Amino acid sequence: MVDDFDGLNSDEPMEKDGTEIELEKLVFGDESGFHEGLQSYKDANDHIRDLVEGDQQQAQGGLEEGTLKDLDDADLFFLDSAPSVVDVPDILPQAKSDQDTLLSDDGNAAAWVDSDDERIVVSLASNSRLRKLRTAESEDLVNGKEYSKRLRRQFERLNPVPDWASPSSARKVALKKRRTLSTASDSSEANASADEISNGSDHLSTQTLAKLLQNTDSLTQLVSTSSATRKQLRPEVIDIHRTKDIGTAQPSAITNLAFHPIHPLLLSSGPSSTLFLHHISPHPPNPNPLLTTLHLSSTNFTTSLFHPPAGNRVFFSGRRRYFHAWDLDTGKVEKVSRVIGHGEVQRSMERFKLSPCGRWIGFVGSGRKGGGTINVLDANTCQWTAEVRVEGKGGVADFDWWGDGEGLAVVGKGGEVVEWDGRERRVIARWIDEGAVGTTVVALGGRGGGSKALGNDRWMAVGSSSGIVNIYDRRKWSAESIPARPKPVRAFDQLTTPTSRLEFSQDGQLLCMASRWKRDALRLIHLPSCAVYRNWPTSSTPLGRITAVAWSPTSEMLAVANEQGKIRLWEIRS
Repeated sequence: MVDDFDGLNSDEPMEKDGTEIELEKLVFGDESGFHEGLQSYKDANDHIRDLVEGDQQQAQGGLEEGTLKDLDDADLFFLDSAPSVVDVPDILPQAKSDQDTLLSDDGNAAAWVDSDDERIVVSLASNSRLRKLRTAESEDLVNGKEYSKRLRRQFERLNPVPDWASPSSARKVALKKRRTLSTASDSSEANASADEISNGSDHLSTQTLAKLLQNTDSLTQLVSTSSATRKQLRPEVIDIHRTKDIGTAQPSAITNLAFHPIHPLLLSSGPSSTLFLHHISPHPPNPNPLLTTLHLSSTNFTTSLFHPPAGNRVFFSGRRRYFHAWDLDTGKVEKVSRVIGHGEVQRSMERFKLSPCGRWIGFVGSGRKGGGTINVLDANTCQWTAEVRVEGKGGVADFDWWGDGEGLAVVGKGGEVVEWDGRERRVIARWIDEGAVGTTVVALGGRGGGSKALGNDRWMAVGSSSGIVNIYDRRKWSAESIPARPKPVRAFDQLTTPTSRLEFSQDGQLLCMASRWKRDALRLIHLPSCAVYRNWPTSSTPLGRITAVAWSPTSEMLAVANEQGKIRLWEIRS
């Protein structure tokens, strides 16, 4: 037993059985396999060497026949771009001409063409995801150009081209309505949908006023403005009642309001680039309906006015080098792009006023070389006719036309007032507003009660940045007798922020003064007593920050707009 254990503990290795030897041969190999691999590697190298030597001998044989000097450059070099030979069946579509290759499916020139597309072959039948690209069940192989074409066709079938990307429908998209503005669902037939007008279109048009008014009897009745129907208002206390508001709030602040001189219509505009035309009829079931709108893209309207005395046109403009005239009789919109010879002075046409006679339109010039200018244009032909210069620092603050339309009063920001006579085309008087500190606005009113030499206006109001409003009586003034520093009849200090609006009623009995820089900053003044009404507005009157004010032609209605886009109406009874 001891001898057996000693044999197990000896250092002699044990003999390998057949399984172990086979496994070792598979993992590590054996000598015979190594020599066989080495011999095969040597045979492969000998074969490659024979091929190379044969090529060299062939090249040397060719060189012996002629030298390199006799060879052309084209024989020395070659490009390895020859198409590979592919056995393509007859079902492949025929290649198109070079002209067709350079054109895309829509007929336009392709931006890039890959020549390798003609040499690629794609099998449609062998791939289940590509079988939908076949035009027939038996179709299989197509080249790369046809494959890309069918992929594009399949993508366009699943994803149609949008309207904005189609050149043929670009004009339709530009004229498409962007916004549908309507009142309640039970609106009358007089309401019209919004008309959008493209800024770049050469043919601008919309519905005519006659078409808008054809089904509304109350609109075809003319508004009487004779003096016999005007009421004499009492001072200090006014009988005023709120009526139905104008529809819903507009999408932006309202910078301008204007009543039609004949029909009960109200025009409003603002930064929303849209003109709104409402019918003033505060009676149920649809009070003050919206008649129509006119949208001009990329133009924030600053001023929009009816053309007096008939009101058959609407002039409107924004901070642009052009303005538009909307003819309500024909529905056409005309664009006036420049003032010939005065382009440097008139770089913006956002501020203008129409004369009461309807013959002239005055634009505040944007150039301020030591003062300011007013360019006067013919309202019918839109041609430049005259220029009014105001000397002084700061330029023109505001201006207003005389009652007869034969001249205008221009006030500079320094407080100097210039009286300009359009018949003589010259400045006939200059005077200084008392206590002027940053003059902001001016207004003339009281038609038929002043000097005929100065437009027959009785009252003139001048507002300043301090909120003070001076009112002057012009009855004793003439072209030769205007004092250099006249005394105002009264100075109103009810406003504590800069005066932004001064509006006289048509009969000259009321003056509305307002400031947009403070909530509910509005006051009514009775004329000729120059008394401020103490019973209106009250602390509960919903005014907001006032941006625009307008009187109706009969002076019986006051419209007030604010920054929230709301227009509220009040009726003056006594």
